[in-house]
Amino acid sequence: MKTVIVIPARYASTRYPGKPLVTLTGHDGIAKSLIERSWNAAMAVKGVDGVFVATDDDRIKQAAEAFGAQVIMTSESCENGTARCAEAALAGAFEADLVVNLQGDAPLTPAWFVEDLIAAMAAAPDAPVATPVVKCDAETYAHFRADRAAGLVGGTTAVFDRNNRALYFSKEVLPYIAPAKEADAAGEVFHHVGLYAYRPAALAEYATWSEGRLERHEGLEQLRFLENGTDILCVEVEGRGRVFWELNNPGDVERIESILKADL
Repeated sequence: MKTVIVIPARYASTRYPGKPLVTLTGHDGIAKSLIERSWNAAMAVKGVDGVFVATDDDRIKQAAEAFGAQVIMTSESCENGTARCAEAALAGAFEADLVVNLQGDAPLTPAWFVEDLIAAMAAAPDAPVATPVVKCDAETYAHFRADRAAGLVGGTTAVFDRNNRALYFSKEVLPYIAPAKEADAAGEVFHHVGLYAYRPAALAEYATWSEGRLERHEGLEQLRFLENGTDILCVEVEGRGRVFWELNNPGDVERIESILKADL
């Protein structure tokens, strides 16, 4: 399959305006923008035919081109990253059999997450959409609970059936684990990774649908597929000791920098 990675990025984030240009300092003491670190994560993936940043903002465009990224300009009307990927694909900005959406707030995405996702789509040619899930370790589960206790929207959890078809995604911590059983929760809750692989036909369909009720309440773009009866294949990937977290809120900067600095 000819595969491209698209990194959607917008400046006017509701929860964190200007987020793609926020700088993160790694263990080497070098500060790089969030969008550059996400691009570096995409560039580390093997077997990909192209990597593009898709944005509607000239500031992001200039920053991305400065570190060597190919940029696709998309409209301000794109309400989420999937819609931005769909617009880029339908506009003929690239040719591909598979489009991978590596969201611009996920610089900790390991290359094998993407590679495993691509391999899963190759093995399931009828799957229209796929997304990785990773079993929560104790630290990630604690981050989820701390965010919810503070009234913050942090990472997303995924619930899927025995055939790995998604049942639901939520910003709540699902499934519910009773406090008395929280010691076992790390193996029962799956963190949804902000990463998708789509067939071009699935993106074309997405572009024709309006926002659904569940998507509106949760603020999760992937629910539009489920609300319209399109299966999403959940691909379990291995954390291999790496802590995965997206940059959703200003408080996540310190959290992600601590992970970057520990990754020696």
